[in-house]
Amino acid sequence: MYMKAGLPMEVVQEFDTWRRVRDADGSEGWINQSLLSGRRTAIIAPWQRGKGAQINLLKSPDKDARVVAIVEPGVMGTIKSCDGQWCEMTLDGHTGWLAQAAVWGAYPGERVKD
Repeated sequence: MYMKAGLPMEVVQEFDTWRRVRDADGSEGWINQSLLSGRRTAIIAPWQRGKGAQINLLKSPDKDARVVAIVEPGVMGTIKSCDGQWCEMTLDGHTGWLAQAAVWGAYPGERVKD
C-alpha cells in the first residue's frame, strides 16, 4: 500500500484502465490509471540507502560545478528535465543537477522535458 503521493512508478504493462507498476524497490502490482500522475518524479540512488553515501546536487550539469545541496540516497524529488546524461531536479526546495545514473525515475540515456 502506497501512502505518499508522487512516488515514482515505472509502468510495465497496461490493460484497459489498469497499469502494472514497479517501484524503486522492485515491488510490482496493478493500479488504476486514475491514481497515477504524468508528473515525473524520481528517487535519488535508492540502491545506496543505508550505506552512508551522499550525493551532490550541482548548480549546472558539470561534475566540477558548485554544490547547491548534499542529498542522501532515497530522497524523492521532481524531474524538470534530463538530457540523457544529467537531470535537473527539484529536491526539497533546492533545484540543481544530478548525474542521470544516480536517478531512479529516468531511464539511462532518456531525454525528459517537463
